[in-house]
Amino acid sequence: MSQPQFKNWQAIQDEVLRRIHAREWPPGHVIPGEVDLAAEFGCARATVNRALRTLAEAGILERRRKAGTRVALHPVSRATVDIPIIRQEIEERGSAYGYRLVSRETALPPARARIMLCPDTPAPCLHVRALHLADDSAYTLEDRWISLTTVPEAADQAFDRISPNEWLVTTAPFTHGDIAFGAAAATAEEAGLFETETGAPVFVIDRTTWDHARAITTVRLVYAPGYRIHTGIGG
Repeated sequence: MSQPQFKNWQAIQDEVLRRIHAREWPPGHVIPGEVDLAAEFGCARATVNRALRTLAEAGILERRRKAGTRVALHPVSRATVDIPIIRQEIEERGSAYGYRLVSRETALPPARARIMLCPDTPAPCLHVRALHLADDSAYTLEDRWISLTTVPEAADQAFDRISPNEWLVTTAPFTHGDIAFGAAAATAEEAGLFETETGAPVFVIDRTTWDHARAITTVRLVYAPGYRIHTGIGG
């Protein structure tokens, strides 16, 4: 029986993980070199390199020059953060949920979002700003850019009844993302929405998600003063 070919790095990554989880490659085991794996998988060495590099960055593999690549003896435990549906988050706190679309337009994103969503060729993206409410009080302001290249069906969504947050979580699966937490001074608009003073500290989440190499969306969530985030730590 011929060996199936692996044409992309994600498929190779999945196969490496399968072998690790099946203990074909147990902790501490030195795995075959990139040249050998490329020959086995029927792909370019660069494709293997990317798959192994990604797993090394995740703490699953250890790569050392002249010593090869081995399965980590003690894989690094990492904190994981789920992407919540804001409506459910508000309802789980015992509050009544409300939603209001602030603006929706198709435009070229600003420089920061452009680097994420269309780094090679600038392309129009969908820009949606929406307000989530808890018991009729502003809870969070969602300022989001969506790639119409990665998620073209977003162009057909009015987002006047369902938030982009909820629509994307339920219809646009992602492979990975990055997230940053911080504090910022409330703008005049945010101060008016949250009934606080301009310059008051507000909690901010900046998040970008990808479907493999293609960015799906980048969003800035600004929360009312007093917001607290709660998450778990995976073992």
